[in-house]
Amino acid sequence: MKAVGARQTRGLHIGSNVVAADNSGARIVRITGVKHGKTKKGRQQYAKIADWVKVSVKAGKPEMRGQVFDAVVIRQRKPYQRLTGERVCFEDNAVALLKDEKGNPKGTQIKGPVAREVHERWKEVAKLADFVLWNLIFQLLGSHLPNQENKGSLFLMPHYIKGISF
Repeated sequence: MKAVGARQTRGLHIGSNVVAADNSGARIVRITGVKHGKTKKGRQQYAKIADWVKVSVKAGKPEMRGQVFDAVVIRQRKPYQRLTGERVCFEDNAVALLKDEKGNPKGTQIKGPVAREVHERWKEVAKLADFVLWNLIFQLLGSHLPNQENKGSLFLMPHYIKGISF
């Protein structure tokens, strides 16, 4: 898998219940494993943004409940730092279900934003998103970069992005 351009934090543990943000029929899923995850001996595995995970459907269509699917983590609440220095966190933890090993999504639409790191690694998933969260500095402030007196402050942004700091 392609490397992600961010210093990722351990956002989701095995057993975490997350939202299925696509229209595949699942609503709430539980993370049961992380594919290609690296961890220390004796430490429980964790998932980060743009990771490939195994999920079990907990709520949704009756025929989907209890089934196990592959998925991609598209949003996480835990803040992570991009290489530009900005910290990004979202309002919820969310995944998009996959229908095969090649990374093709099961649904045809993804509700809410998708992180740029997901676009770098899973282009097919990011194509279905309403919004890909690129460089927040230029999206929120236009061409004006923050100066020293508002360093570390929160800016006004859409409701689904929780916060950003420089």
